[in-house]
Amino acid sequence: MMLLLRRFTLVLLFWTHLLCTLWGYALARPAHPMLQEVVVTANRRAETTYDSTASVSSRRTIDFTSLDLNRTAEILNRIPGVFLQQGSGQESLLAIRSPVLTGAGACGAFLILEDSLPIRPIGFCNINELFEINTSQAAAIEVLRGPGTAVHGANAVHGAINVISPVAAELIGFSGTASVGPHNFHSIALSLGNASESPSAAYGMWRHDGGFRADSPVEEGKINLLHERSFAKGALRIRFSGTVLNQETAGFVRGLNSYQDRASRQTNANPEAFRDAQSARATLNWIREPCPKCSDELRASLRHSEMKFLQHFLLGKPQENNSQTSLLLSIAQSKPLPEHESIIWHFGLDAQAAQSRLLEFQANPTLEGTLAARAIRPSGRHYDYAVKAASVGAFTGFEGAIVKLWTWQVSLRTDQTNYDYDNKMQSGNTAEDGSSCGTSGCLYSRPADRQDHYRNFTPKLTLLYRPNDHDRFFTALSTGFRPPEITELYRLQRQQNVAELNSEKLRSVEFGWRHVASIWHINASIYNQIKNNVILRDANGFNIIDGRTIHRGFEYDAALTVSPTLEISSSGSLARHLYDFSQVIDGGETISRGLDIDTAPRVMQSTNLIWKPTENWHGILEIQHIGPYFADSANLQRYPGHTVAHFRSNWQMTPNLQSNIAIQNLNNRYYAERADYAQGEWRYFPARERSVFLSLMWRQPPLK
Repeated sequence: MMLLLRRFTLVLLFWTHLLCTLWGYALARPAHPMLQEVVVTANRRAETTYDSTASVSSRRTIDFTSLDLNRTAEILNRIPGVFLQQGSGQESLLAIRSPVLTGAGACGAFLILEDSLPIRPIGFCNINELFEINTSQAAAIEVLRGPGTAVHGANAVHGAINVISPVAAELIGFSGTASVGPHNFHSIALSLGNASESPSAAYGMWRHDGGFRADSPVEEGKINLLHERSFAKGALRIRFSGTVLNQETAGFVRGLNSYQDRASRQTNANPEAFRDAQSARATLNWIREPCPKCSDELRASLRHSEMKFLQHFLLGKPQENNSQTSLLLSIAQSKPLPEHESIIWHFGLDAQAAQSRLLEFQANPTLEGTLAARAIRPSGRHYDYAVKAASVGAFTGFEGAIVKLWTWQVSLRTDQTNYDYDNKMQSGNTAEDGSSCGTSGCLYSRPADRQDHYRNFTPKLTLLYRPNDHDRFFTALSTGFRPPEITELYRLQRQQNVAELNSEKLRSVEFGWRHVASIWHINASIYNQIKNNVILRDANGFNIIDGRTIHRGFEYDAALTVSPTLEISSSGSLARHLYDFSQVIDGGETISRGLDIDTAPRVMQSTNLIWKPTENWHGILEIQHIGPYFADSANLQRYPGHTVAHFRSNWQMTPNLQSNIAIQNLNNRYYAERADYAQGEWRYFPARERSVFLSLMWRQPPLK
């Protein structure tokens, strides 16, 4: 009976939306003027994208009426140069002006922020850490493409993602959203806020997705608390975020083009796999502006996360438990120079301390693979270590104007990062009891207790040219860096006793142009990036150090108001990501200078038709194209790419009630979210078939 009622509701709302479309065709409204988004990601202060000297894109989540239904990839993949590949459940792999990066240190190339504060400490990122943020109910998501600025420090190598929480005053009253979809998908999201001079608010969501593949349900919950008040002649913002994730993970489907087979794409060869994770963050941000060009700022963040998951992709299927607790303190100041008030001086200091722990153990003997492979993978503990990390970063910079048409900024940042590693097991590559696994030893190798130190200097220079009211031209010379991740340094294999790794560094040159007119605007940029000391890990788990890669591309983001009811927006990138070194690696692959890095599409494109026939209804048709890309380092295997369409619409049924519909994969294309070729075998994460999601939102404003 419940299933029949749900189907009836889906059909009723779907046809209601179509009738609303036809009815509203004649009720056109005037087009709104294009407004430039205000962003804070580049410099932690509000500025329009029009006058920014960095490639920053902002997307308001209110424009994605189905964001609660789907995953963060829906919003990020509409930003030029960004490619988020979704795995099983909430797992993902990211690219920002880069190939899709994998491996222990891949996450270190991207800085993930919440309200401009990193959600994890240096050295302890996680490739899937976006699931630790409530993106569904955020106010906006900003993406900085290219190396970070002086305020960012480590990890903003290829870019940064900043999730902006709502202002408490925007959540006054009550709202609730209920959503349903196929494969036993259902979610509920609530928000509540009070109206006062010092407003407080709370919002959160709970979601269950049964998964379109066998044995792959996901349950997650997120809660956020906000409080804002005046304090010490400034504005004080207090935030708390908490998340929990319980996921049954589906692994790759294997075999050439298996993602195109309906039976294969729904299977799960790893029903035993799981991921359980929790996170919590408490943050404080105080800022005052004693003069028009002055600001004083204090930020603090207390963070904790823990996770356990089965490494079903490894022989023996060991389980990993990890956790971290960290504290971040940051101060910053800006003010005019006493004798040159047209020049603004910036200064800042960041300090953080972290305690992390990692345990990997295998409950049962290894039963898969060859006899030799089983022999070097014993049961018991493989790794058990703790690491204390401390880092201090300081930056200074100046900005000013050259006559009236030019604006310049110059900055320099220095960072010191220290790791103190404590091995809780016997050093070397023995089994837990100290026994050997043969003449070459066991696969897993543990270095002895040690300390590692990394110092980095990152300069940046930008110029902005403003010839008229409609155009802006900018150039930026910048550097990004990341120290090695803890797992790269202390989670070694076989004969490796010490990992002598340096910080990865990326040097970037970028030129950009922005044009804004009454009915259209465009942002375009070209860039050239060279990354040194690249840390790779081959198919057998060995570190490849001192690699070098080149990244070149063109990006654009444009919108055109065709009529009062129709708008077209488009974003895309043309890029090449190349190896700039040659090396034969274990596992049968060869890296050759000049070849494409694997999983790096040269062409990515997203086009949106936005129809707003009435004040109460709008629909968005999105066409997304991912070009072909090589799936192996030798460029011998290639995924053909895909083009897929999605549809979303919003209908304001009454002043308080709103309905949304989202159709994923409108053209019902069998494609792969991720394609990979490793150890002589194709493997894929298949995408959902056509799926329809519906939601109803009730908003009750506060009583007067």
